[in-house]
Amino acid sequence: MVEEGRWGIIYCPKNGLLSSPEKRWEHTERCLLSHGIEFDMVQSENPRSVDRLVRMLVSNGYKTIIIYGGDSALNDAVNYLMLLEPEERDKITLGVIPNGVLNDFAHFWGFDESHVEQTIKWLKQKRVRRVDIGCIRYENKKNERCRRYFLNCVNIGMVANIMSMRRRMRHLFVSRTISFILSCILLLFQRIDYLMSLKINTDTIKQRLMTVCIGNAQGYGQTPNAVPYNGLLDVSIVSQPKMWQAIEGMYLLLRDKILNHRNVLPYRTQELSVQLSEHTPVSVDGRLLNGTPVGTFTIGVEKEVINFLIPD
Repeated sequence: MVEEGRWGIIYCPKNGLLSSPEKRWEHTERCLLSHGIEFDMVQSENPRSVDRLVRMLVSNGYKTIIIYGGDSALNDAVNYLMLLEPEERDKITLGVIPNGVLNDFAHFWGFDESHVEQTIKWLKQKRVRRVDIGCIRYENKKNERCRRYFLNCVNIGMVANIMSMRRRMRHLFVSRTISFILSCILLLFQRIDYLMSLKINTDTIKQRLMTVCIGNAQGYGQTPNAVPYNGLLDVSIVSQPKMWQAIEGMYLLLRDKILNHRNVLPYRTQELSVQLSEHTPVSVDGRLLNGTPVGTFTIGVEKEVINFLIPD
């Protein structure tokens, strides 16, 4: 078994045209060593190997697991931890050094991929906060009951496609804004409304909508007031706007003021139920689900179930 206090770091290389993954890791390693951090690093071979590596670290006795990656890697780590018994999960603390294509959950807390040394200083302080986790429960086309946990948000409709495109664009463009704007431009030529039925608190909504965001945190700017520690989810429902209104919405989204748009209806709830027309895209923490959930499904929140390292 590993000695007490030793970190297990899962390194998820981020490829891009303008930077070298090897140089980023070398810089991070120097910062870790200079701050006297004892750690072992394992590298993910592909985006789907993180849960296996978390399992390996947990089985070998690591109590502090650091994801050197982005939102998808954090999502995979959380989904494995949620398989553990609560008493076992409570012994493990999760942290992040942002290095992914999307780093919005890290940004929520103030971590920045451009300031690795500051991130490591904060993580070393071992300030732990128990955070909420959202959960989508649904059946797939094989009538299998599925669930997927999320730190950021579930997106339904057009923005689910935007997040998928944005993920691919960020492999080529460093700028968050540029990748988002290019994704939006591409989607101007695609379908932008979907028939949805939602039950939120006492309200039932059944109509064609452009997008819905259910946020445990800021939801990539769509639920800017959401926080992962109040036991509630923020919901932003966007009806189909005219072209000039859509452009205005994109501008407000980039300014984190999307709730000011006349076509956005906000809610706050512990749980909602959803039914979608076929082929409606759904993404969880920026990654598309494989297929639209069948029938009515629920999205809820589990309060304070993950130990997370936050800035001092």
